[in-house]
This record gives sequence, C-alpha cells and structure tokens, in this order.
Amino acid sequence: MNRNVASRDKRMSKERLMQWIALAANGGTIVGLLMVIMQLQQNRTLMRAQVRHELATTIVDLLNSSASNSQLASVLRRAALGEELTEDEQFQFRLRSNALLRYWEDVHYQHRLGLYDAVEYERQKAAWKATFVSSVGFVHYWSEVRTLYSPLFASEIDGLLPPQADTQPSPPHP
Repeated sequence: MNRNVASRDKRMSKERLMQWIALAANGGTIVGLLMVIMQLQQNRTLMRAQVRHELATTIVDLLNSSASNSQLASVLRRAALGEELTEDEQFQFRLRSNALLRYWEDVHYQHRLGLYDAVEYERQKAAWKATFVSSVGFVHYWSEVRTLYSPLFASEIDGLLPPQADTQPSPPHP
C-alpha cells in the first residue's frame, strides 16, 4: 500500500511539475507576443517618421529648384498669373506641375495608408488649396490632366479648387 501511495504521489508530483512547465511555457509565449506587438508598434512609428522625412525632402527639393532657377521662377510666376508662355516654357511648367501633383498624390496615398499624420495632412491640403487659389495656370493644367491621377486623389483635389475653377478638360489646341 505504501508503494501505491508513493507511486501516486510521484505521478501527482510529475503532473504538477508538467502543469507548472506548461504554465511557464504559456507565460513565455504571452511575453513573446507582447514583445512582438511592441516591436511592430515601434516599426510603424519608425516607418511613419521615414515617410514624413522622405515627403519633406521631396517638397524641399521641388521648392529649391524654383528658388535657385530664376528662369523657372519666372515661368511659374507668369503661369500663375495666366500670362502667355512660349512652347518651351509651357513644357517646363507642365513638367514642374506634374512633379508637384505626383508629390501631392503620394502624400494623399501615404495618408490613406495611415503613414502620414492627419494634422499634417490637413496642413498639406491647405497649402494645395492656396496653390490653386494663387495660380490660374495650375488650375488650368489640373483640368487637363486630372483623369491621369487616382480617382480618390482627383476627388480630393477637386474639393480644394476655387469656386470659379472649371475642372472639365479644355479642348485640344489646334
């Protein structure tokens, strides 16, 4: 009988030991999952910072190209006022405008993915609106090319246009 009791005690001790091991393993798994979650949050924060930096660098480069090139600055100013441009100047204006719009489209996309801060995005949109308000040429260019951009982005931009802006494409030049 002593043997049965001792054997039963050993089995119970083994079972208890196995339960404690299983509990410790489960605890380790939970700790591991929490660490993975924390790492994912840190990676998301880092990715958002990287996106913000890349977008800021892009717009600074675009602005610097206008500031350091007096001929381009003249083209942009005259286009904004709706003045006549030569064919070469019109080509230059269109290229620069396309670059700016593609940058804006990227900002819009990054915001939709949750990688660009909502407050900063609203400030971006305010700057976009100011660009349209101050540039007749840019509004006209947008009306010609809007169908070449993401429909979600185009809708966002259309909501920023000045009330008198016509978003219908102009007829082709003869």
